[in-house]
Amino acid sequence: MTAADGGRARYTFRLRVSSTARTALLAEWDRCRRVWNECVAKSRAVHAHNRAHPHDRLTCGPAQLDRMLTGARAVTPWLRAGASVPQQQTIRDFATSRTKALKDVEKRLPVARRAGMPGYRKKREAAPTLNYTARGFRLKDGRLHLAGGIVVRVVWSRELPAAPSSVRVYRDAVGHWYASFVVTTQVQPLPETGRVLGVDWGVTETATTTSDAHDLPHPQHSRSAAQKLARYQRMMARRKPAKGQPASKGYRTAQRQAAKLHRKVARQRTDTARKWAKRVVTDHDVIAVEDFRPKFLAKTTMARTAADAAIGATKAALLEMGRKHGRDIRLVHPAYTTMDCASCGARTKHALPLSERIYTCTACGAVSSRDKNSARVMLVRAGLDPAGAEGARPAGAPLPQAA
Repeated sequence: MTAADGGRARYTFRLRVSSTARTALLAEWDRCRRVWNECVAKSRAVHAHNRAHPHDRLTCGPAQLDRMLTGARAVTPWLRAGASVPQQQTIRDFATSRTKALKDVEKRLPVARRAGMPGYRKKREAAPTLNYTARGFRLKDGRLHLAGGIVVRVVWSRELPAAPSSVRVYRDAVGHWYASFVVTTQVQPLPETGRVLGVDWGVTETATTTSDAHDLPHPQHSRSAAQKLARYQRMMARRKPAKGQPASKGYRTAQRQAAKLHRKVARQRTDTARKWAKRVVTDHDVIAVEDFRPKFLAKTTMARTAADAAIGATKAALLEMGRKHGRDIRLVHPAYTTMDCASCGARTKHALPLSERIYTCTACGAVSSRDKNSARVMLVRAGLDPAGAEGARPAGAPLPQAA
């Protein structure tokens, strides 16, 4: 990656799919789903054989699965009628998921943090998703031409910065089709400001920073939609079909309305996160961010509030915006950040309860907001010396190097 290379990014666009193209896409998805399920069956058979015969181990890698696909296409006209590119990419996706799950097991990670082994994809539950490499699609006259003679119209809301290397065509829970292109982006540098910022994640406020003007309050998008969502969920509960029975029209209508509401909330969170990240990156050269993983909050009493705060999405938006504009984003380990003093570095002898929102240092006597103190600790741990409450560097002072 060159200095001017900003890495890869996804550009997602809505698709206008005709009835003919929709039928072809769903038929292609049925074939890819069959390939995925065969991969799962083969993987489980190999795993059972290796457990029963440890001295005669078999392998189930992409090469073996590719040979299985070639043999299946030779004897199955229905499978051969589809394009080979999405079927091969299905094997690659399966191999990636399986490898990640096996690595997590080898690392002996807790079950909550492991990637699950890939399972069967059921027709009524799995959403259609097709992946195409550069040789499986092309753009012509504003339309997307996929392998197999499938042509769909793209709603170009913006221009692609470069030629895409791959595309993912998928359908969301509402029933709308999208195309997500992977392109190589260039860094768009911003003028230097001579300022640094520390960011601490929280629940009462999504982000607390060393600058009061850049704090991100809790947007509470989910709470605003809770009443409507509860109504649709009650409608689904009353009309829930028996196991193995098709859903009624009322159930599908309520399910679609709930999916639309979930999508609206997700887009509101993403919009809020991107606007805040853009403002932070524009006003600061170096940003020290708490490398916080909010997954453990999912099993606490704050689970709903933490999910609505969307800390993970906000953090991802900040990292993406920093890479796009060439800013220095430094991740700080979150251990003991609420117990250390940003002024003298002393650490309290016991963990502070969440109800205690004022930090008082027993060594130097400094008193400040608990979250503001943690934000300043981020700067100290990232090798930055905050000069003043706003975290500004003296005029003309060089930026410190990364530790």
